[in-house]
Amino acid sequence: MGEIKLSTESIRYIALFENITGAAVKDCIIDDGRIIYVIKAGDMGAAIGKNGDHINRMKNKVDKQIDLVEYSDEPAAFIKNAFGPVSVKSVNITSRNNKRLAYVEVSNKDKGLAIGRNGKNIEKVKLVAKRHHDIDDVILQ
Repeated sequence: MGEIKLSTESIRYIALFENITGAAVKDCIIDDGRIIYVIKAGDMGAAIGKNGDHINRMKNKVDKQIDLVEYSDEPAAFIKNAFGPVSVKSVNITSRNNKRLAYVEVSNKDKGLAIGRNGKNIEKVKLVAKRHHDIDDVILQ
């Protein structure tokens, strides 16, 4: 994993999120009208809150979509977490031409959800996989 640089705005969003939820944040990415938080392993329940209270309060406060990804030191588990509600069958990480690639198998019925509207979900996965595990591309199968 490379060094993660946070902007002043990201640091403010992390402080606000941790204050509201009590969950520890490892990373915050501000991306086109949404905020992607990488949450410390085991803190996802606190981040969401009972009946989604914490996450909803945060959404109302910042008026942006919020995506949560639970961190894992294991790249395959991290990628599975990044896909959120999509059930991932398998993740195979290989190296080709000095690039690390993750081949992710999802069921056909979940492919649309894995890609997301205008490719937003797959772009989120690629972004966090690159930032945290130096994976150059994520390919759906």
